[in-house]
Amino acid sequence: MQAQDVLDRVNADQIETIRVVFTDPHGILRGKVITASALAGALQTGIRVPSTLLLKDLSHRTVFPVWQGDGAPMQGAADVVLRPDPASFKTLPYSPHSALIHGDVETIEGAPVAFASRAILTRAEAALADKKLSAVMGLEVEFQIYRVLDPALAPAQATMPGVPPQVENTTQGYQYLTETRYAEVEEMLDRIRRGAEQMGMDVRSVEVEMGPSQFEFTFAPGAPSQVAEMAVNFRTLAKEICARHGLLASFMPKPALPNAAANGWHIHQSLLDAEGRNLFTPDGPDGSAGPDGPDGPDGPDLTKTAANWVAGLLQHATACALLSNPTVNSYKRFAPYQLAPNRIGWGADNRGAMVRAITAPGDRNSRVENRLPDSAANPYLAFAAQLHSGLAGLSTGAAPPPAMNDPYDTAAPALPATLGEALDGFAASQMIRTALSPEVADWFATLKRAEWDRYLSHISDWEQAEYFSTM
Repeated sequence: MQAQDVLDRVNADQIETIRVVFTDPHGILRGKVITASALAGALQTGIRVPSTLLLKDLSHRTVFPVWQGDGAPMQGAADVVLRPDPASFKTLPYSPHSALIHGDVETIEGAPVAFASRAILTRAEAALADKKLSAVMGLEVEFQIYRVLDPALAPAQATMPGVPPQVENTTQGYQYLTETRYAEVEEMLDRIRRGAEQMGMDVRSVEVEMGPSQFEFTFAPGAPSQVAEMAVNFRTLAKEICARHGLLASFMPKPALPNAAANGWHIHQSLLDAEGRNLFTPDGPDGSAGPDGPDGPDGPDLTKTAANWVAGLLQHATACALLSNPTVNSYKRFAPYQLAPNRIGWGADNRGAMVRAITAPGDRNSRVENRLPDSAANPYLAFAAQLHSGLAGLSTGAAPPPAMNDPYDTAAPALPATLGEALDGFAASQMIRTALSPEVADWFATLKRAEWDRYLSHISDWEQAEYFSTM
């Protein structure tokens, strides 16, 4: 019935092309554009795409030895099938003759591909459902919008990855939440907001953020899989609308531009029981008891469930950093006094802490906010990391340390300082290897190890300036 509804909409709206996509390991949409006449067949049998789309790094190199016959995934660059999900169908407001539909990734024989992004998060949600629990997640997404001066289209610039375009700011200076700055870029932000709303995204706020050309969109909370799909759709929409107007939307965690601020991707989260009660809401008038038991170890800020969940997020922060902060550049964001964490800890409504508790007795919106992830994260993988870490805390009954007053206190454990350290933490975690499965853990570690090795082999401008004329 859903498939027929989609076909009817395509016919009624005179849609010509449909982008059948999936979210790759890096949170980027990939797929094929098919014509309206091919949609019925695609809905019935799926469409075939090269399996190497699941095996590429961010430079678009295939990092697995698919030609060597040594048991690497997807030998011979064989096909996989994208099976479109009719529930994900959206018309594109900036391209009204076209639509977008997400697909699940399967083998030719029809078996799910374990390391497809949607499948990874679906399994994490199922593990939570086994405990008769469900999660609610909300997002704050920070990014920059620049005006493109030179798109770097010369053939010599078509490298892997391509030479970055030359840009200038769309706003000048650090003007956090300044009304006049918003007015200067209102037309641009309206285009993105209206496009998001036309695609069914519940935008809650549009903000001028801390740094020049930096903005933040926040969204209504929802089920993890729904919010993850919305997040990749929003990132794509923002980039494609901007590109049509000579602009570049960048979700890079810490752009290498003068005075550029870092981009966070804050995940708000709470748990519901089978009756829909928020288990993070202290329910006594003085916060003396949560709905599921006695006080958390740190007083009325955390219920027992919330305390266990926060403890899990903290205990597995290093192991899961590879999923929430997946790039070399991610670790350039961890600097003190920049509203980004660099230590593992939590605080009550403290924006410098890794986990910020936003709870109050009787407040049904009580939640915790993980401020560790950045805007380059694959939302499916980052959300799966939250669920597996929190579940581990619930399973062991773990208690968090005392709340931090100084989130940059050097006595607290440090977060990984490099992608290499994050890789080591990921590899050392039995929890994450079991939760994701060894197959998935090895696949993701291989992708990110290739990125790290490529970075280490690059001769930087710093090395050239330091050694070229002095050695």
